Amino acid sequence: MDLKSFVTIVPDYPKKGISFKDITTIMDNGEAYKYATDKIVEFAKEVGTDIIVGPEARGFIIGCPVAYALEVGFAPVRKPGKLPRETISVEYDLEYGKDSLTIHNDAIKPGQRVLIVDDLLATGGTVGATVELVEKLGGVVAGCAFLIELSYLNGREKLEGYKVQSLMTY
Repeated sequence: MDLKSFVTIVPDYPKKGISFKDITTIMDNGEAYKYATDKIVEFAKEVGTDIIVGPEARGFIIGCPVAYALEVGFAPVRKPGKLPRETISVEYDLEYGKDSLTIHNDAIKPGQRVLIVDDLLATGGTVGATVELVEKLGGVVAGCAFLIELSYLNGREKLEGYKVQSLMTY
């Protein structure tokens, strides 16, 4: 299936010069959404996965059906103050400033094989911080899976040494 045919390109969003890749037109097509989920499930099985981790919010949309299909758990990664129990956090660089992500401090058991799932690999900041959170908890990053990779932003460089799956590349 040509998943790119289900992605809607929105010019000049969220600001002039950006060509936004809208994945909601994959999600609202049951066949395309299932196909994308199944491809990530295949990758998860190949790398050996005990739990799925996804950063908010699109990582939830992609990661939860993968976890369901595999019959494994899902651990959310969120902005500070959004998770109700004790968390650990990691700060990472943005284009202009810093941000941070958190995960429950008991979400990953030491030695668990984790597949990190998100919609988009761009500069690698979010996924890099997510990798750091998983490893701080003693998890083993089995791989990272994305619907879309923007190869011109070089995010894959931050994932050197990790197995990476991108279903579409721009």
